[in-house]
Amino acid sequence: MTTVHRIIPIRENCVYTSCYCEENVWKLCEFVQKEKTAPLDQIFVVFISNEKRMIPLWKQKSGHGDQHVIWDYHVILLQVRPQSDSLVYDLDSVLSFPCSLQLYGAMAFQSDRHIRPEYHRKLRVIPADSFLLNFASDRSHMRNPDGTWKMPPPPYAPIQTAESQMNLDDFISMSPADGWGTVYSLDHFLLTYTGNPPTASSSSTSP
Repeated sequence: MTTVHRIIPIRENCVYTSCYCEENVWKLCEFVQKEKTAPLDQIFVVFISNEKRMIPLWKQKSGHGDQHVIWDYHVILLQVRPQSDSLVYDLDSVLSFPCSLQLYGAMAFQSDRHIRPEYHRKLRVIPADSFLLNFASDRSHMRNPDGTWKMPPPPYAPIQTAESQMNLDDFISMSPADGWGTVYSLDHFLLTYTGNPPTASSSSTSP
């Protein structure tokens, strides 16, 4: 990929907490908004999930080689640039940071055509300004029944709004009637933002 104008810090300098991808992306949006490194209307938050909350992704740090990882949901940042490739910022990927959406689609999403229907991906695309304004999480989804943490939480206070302390499920839901933004199938998402349908990698194992 050709050199691009960097709108957020290098990966190592980004605010990051493992297993809190929605908050990591919220922090990326906050950085762009505060530092004015890109027009905020170019920035979108993409929640990836499905009705079963079982979605395969490849090229994740927690995977091994060509093996996929099954997440209940995942969140990435998308920059839609006029007259140029859209870019993905995924702090949990081994791909470049940023990565062209076309490459990310081919390598990380691959295709739904050769995997079982219960694993088909859907994507909720939310404008960054709407996400910053509306998202809230009290992190209760990361607590065990006895109150201990499944994974250590971020060091900063939970993200809340005047209206809500917890609405994460409204973003993970892939029902168009819920939450904010627009819900796409994987094919429709890639056609919309790259102009190309997904391609499958023949070297990877599909669920």
